[in-house]
Amino acid sequence: MSNDAATAEAAGTTEAAPAPEPIPHGLGASLPPADARAKTEGTFPYAADLWAEGLLWAAVLRSPHAHARIVSIDTSHAREMPGVRAVVTHEDVPGTPLHGRGSRADRPVFASEVVRHHGEPIAAVAADHPDTARMAAAAVIVEYEVLEPVTDPERAFEAEPLHPDGNLVRHIPLRHGDPEAAGEVVVEGLYRIGRQDPAPIGAEAGLAVPRPDGGVELYLASTDPHGDRDTAAACYGLSPEQVKVVVTGVPGATADREDQGFQLPLGLLALKTGCPVKLTATREESFLGHVHRHPTLLRYRHHADAEGRVVKVEAQILLDAGAYADTSSDALAAAVAFACGPYVVPNAFIEGWAVRTNNPPSGHVRGEGAMQVCAAYEAQMDKIAKKLGLDPAEVRLRNVLATGDVLPTGQTVTCPAPVAELLQAVRDFPLPALPKDTPEDEWLLPGGPEGAGEPGAVRRGVGYGIGMVHMLGAEGADEVSTATVKVQDGVATVLCAAVETGQGFTTLARQIVQETLGVDEVHVVPVDTDQPPAGPGCRGRHTWVSGGAVERAAKMVRTQLLQPLAHQFGMSTELLQIADGKITSYDGVLSTTVAEALEGKELWATAQCRPHPTEPLDESGQGDAFVGMSFCAIRAVVDVDIEIGSVRVVELAVAQDVGRVLNPAQLTARIEAGVTQGVGIALTENLRTPRGLIRHPDLTGYALPTALDAPDIRIVKLVEERDVVAPFGAKAVSAVPVVASPAAVASAVRAATGRPVNRLPVRPQAAVVTGN
Repeated sequence: MSNDAATAEAAGTTEAAPAPEPIPHGLGASLPPADARAKTEGTFPYAADLWAEGLLWAAVLRSPHAHARIVSIDTSHAREMPGVRAVVTHEDVPGTPLHGRGSRADRPVFASEVVRHHGEPIAAVAADHPDTARMAAAAVIVEYEVLEPVTDPERAFEAEPLHPDGNLVRHIPLRHGDPEAAGEVVVEGLYRIGRQDPAPIGAEAGLAVPRPDGGVELYLASTDPHGDRDTAAACYGLSPEQVKVVVTGVPGATADREDQGFQLPLGLLALKTGCPVKLTATREESFLGHVHRHPTLLRYRHHADAEGRVVKVEAQILLDAGAYADTSSDALAAAVAFACGPYVVPNAFIEGWAVRTNNPPSGHVRGEGAMQVCAAYEAQMDKIAKKLGLDPAEVRLRNVLATGDVLPTGQTVTCPAPVAELLQAVRDFPLPALPKDTPEDEWLLPGGPEGAGEPGAVRRGVGYGIGMVHMLGAEGADEVSTATVKVQDGVATVLCAAVETGQGFTTLARQIVQETLGVDEVHVVPVDTDQPPAGPGCRGRHTWVSGGAVERAAKMVRTQLLQPLAHQFGMSTELLQIADGKITSYDGVLSTTVAEALEGKELWATAQCRPHPTEPLDESGQGDAFVGMSFCAIRAVVDVDIEIGSVRVVELAVAQDVGRVLNPAQLTARIEAGVTQGVGIALTENLRTPRGLIRHPDLTGYALPTALDAPDIRIVKLVEERDVVAPFGAKAVSAVPVVASPAAVASAVRAATGRPVNRLPVRPQAAVVTGN
């Protein structure tokens, strides 16, 4: 016992114990995720952990060629192997192939006559051991007539059709303003954006279980269970009611989480064998199977006046869709609509195409379309500044968009658009200290400790990137979500088919109910397709649409709770409030606890949220295509070794328009994650596909940024100007940092080297300065 404590005890007093920390509660609090403990203890139920009695194992045979004609498929050797229970090919698919999530129905379950990309599924096997399944898949003999692949998207316009629907997925010609307009200054650029993989860290896995009614249950880490169910039902020739998708624990998702190239064979094998069938994809299979970010070729010409104000933008944008259309139409719409960036451009003429090739399929990856054009239009703004001898930030400030301005699509920006405020915040934030030119500071060298290079060859650069993305679906997509809130015995339950993909929806749902009903204990029911649909988990949908549905249902329950009390005291429910677990009236006459008011009651309500409708872009690229938009400004500081071309990102200062902060800790984590993902796009992530073949389909050949690559990220400002049409006024926060950070890093490398830097990721040779 300490002397102080002994003295206090002798005096008959004791030191008061510190008050316990209050538990975070309601909107605006940093409520921890409900699954955090399970994930840290290793008890979280991932799909790869699933098991069932009588389980069989599946393996998928994939094409080794990017383009080939299938002459014959011989499965006899595989079928005769001991332990093999079934082998399926295109002949065993009873329904019409469909690729869901609003995309075009152009992808088969298995290739039948023609292979269109490396890794396309040819056959699938079910066996009593995973090794047996893999060996049996390898024993399927396929005779190919190898064809010359079309891998250059520019060649796709004149090449022979690679698909019955042709090579052109979509063409959008945007026309806005006066085509004869011209500026005193003209800058041009040709830009290339590489192919990035979403690289989900958790294994892609699934389990299919046949049902007594002839249907099947699929246990998947799905991000869109109802879309996956409808796709599977169409392929299996079943009604949607005969297929159930149960969402298992999703280990994070920045794109379509699972490859349907193994989801769909799983169900076929389960139906054929009458047994549960499981498949866990290898990392190589993941790279071969799921979609990637669209590689993009962009040609730009900007006209500006002598003050640096943009007069006209002309651009050509070519997206490589890969072998199938998937979501390329949506990505192209975003690319064309945001081709001029968050700037006022009175005259814009944009040509956008998405084409099929024999490259791996492209699809939904966070910030698709918007990220590619951001890298290009920000490079153009740097060129304007350099040509006029102006500060790059000042040129941007003279052009930034604001609420009430008009996009090149003709849509008026009605949501908050504090772009100038965001840019000023990062511009004025103090720059990091310069590194010391001493050997002790090896970590300050771009090459890291013991890396190549000399401090004398290091140049520092500062650059900017301003990004914008749209929220929810676009061009007439029917965005809707349904939620049920139930309260019994003082415990609230939320039922909503919005999948928790790491974006924090389940935490948000708990906060909404806590805020609205004053109930501490809130549980969110696991997702399956027996629940009403909530749509895919992308573009901030679930914060807006599903969160809005939960809020409406909770408010309906609140009315049910308060009505008897209001009637008893002769007042309306609007005169009662719930706060800190208590119900009080405006005049203080009524005061009771929520627990007392709920005692013996079971209350529930179901509600939907459907944002205002949008419309498709017309033949001139005009239309109110988007529900809402969010914006982000980033200032990047980099150190470049101009002799060897290595780049170190020193700091990224971020200012973002968030509408309203619903969970500070969660929001910060999402922004930091998005910025770090953008650093990978800028410097390391490039899935190389020579002649359409994925080279090094593993995490050794595909360089993801690690903790050692992550720079200091300074969130210098969060603008909370609420969007009045969005529930809670909040905006999506994850995608727009991914869009802006690669452009900012490239801009900083340009500033450090004086080189054009017209390709992402930035290659070392692009950062080398000769003659120094």
